Amino acid sequence: MVRFGYTMMIEQAGPQDLVSHVVRAEDAGFDFSVTSDHYFPWLEEQGHAPYAWSVLGAAAQATSRIPLMTYVTCPTMRYHPAVVAQKAATMQLLSGGRFRLGLGSGENLNEHVVGGGWPAADVRQAMLTEAIEIIRGLFGGGYVNHHGTHFDVESARLWDLPENPPPIGVAVSGRQSCELAGRLAELMIAVEPDADLVAAFDRNGGTGKARVGQLPVCHDPDRAAAVRRAHEQFRWFGGGWKVNAELPGPASFAAAGAFVREEDMADAIPCGNDPEVFAEAVRPYVEAGFTEIALIQIGGASQLSFLDWAEKALLPALREL
Repeated sequence: MVRFGYTMMIEQAGPQDLVSHVVRAEDAGFDFSVTSDHYFPWLEEQGHAPYAWSVLGAAAQATSRIPLMTYVTCPTMRYHPAVVAQKAATMQLLSGGRFRLGLGSGENLNEHVVGGGWPAADVRQAMLTEAIEIIRGLFGGGYVNHHGTHFDVESARLWDLPENPPPIGVAVSGRQSCELAGRLAELMIAVEPDADLVAAFDRNGGTGKARVGQLPVCHDPDRAAAVRRAHEQFRWFGGGWKVNAELPGPASFAAAGAFVREEDMADAIPCGNDPEVFAEAVRPYVEAGFTEIALIQIGGASQLSFLDWAEKALLPALREL
């Protein structure tokens, strides 16, 4: 059975609101939640970027059932992999075993802030591979020493280690990342309903593992208002991952989306108040073989009304899929 999740998108709400939103998502019956991990919003209009790991810790204490997950953390530049391992182990303890560690090779938007430059895609994949090996080693207990191409670890050990370490997911966008995810992760993460990604993941060891997708939606009783909000806050979305990973800041995303029209957003993102329209937008993920789909409601101030509607109308429609 496909599971449906809620996204705490830190680019569009402050920390207190994010926690209250995931509490309501748990009450509404969502099966899981995911959290973005950004230093910048994609666009200035979104207006937020609190520290995801503090939000997750608060969410772990404020909820009791709903699983939590990073979607995704880059463990190579802004964070050292040894520190990511410590954060993830702590989250698994705080959440009572409800945490999954989603990892990816990152975006220039967030990682440039530490001043290390922005490596080529092949280098970023190599860094991610090495980082996962370090994190796995620390999850295994005992001391870890590592002297690799990209990272050094000296006598590191996790002193508060859960009995069951968090499952690791890897974000995929092409052949190389699918090979990495299939070999080193318990789940695949993607932002498009691409059956070829699922097939490549399966060929490289992913058969039987979870495949998590994500879909932006914009609920509003006034469909025209929903389309306007989607355009205002999500016009960057159509650039595709190969473009989005390279741009350095919100001004660049604003420039890249300058010629995106409201009608383009209406075609790309389900907007309005008809649960069947939203369900049909989810269907390609189901048909591509995804086992979990997380929804992003566009607009920080609209979350609670979306969650009320999702409980009454959207989740029942989705479960009929």
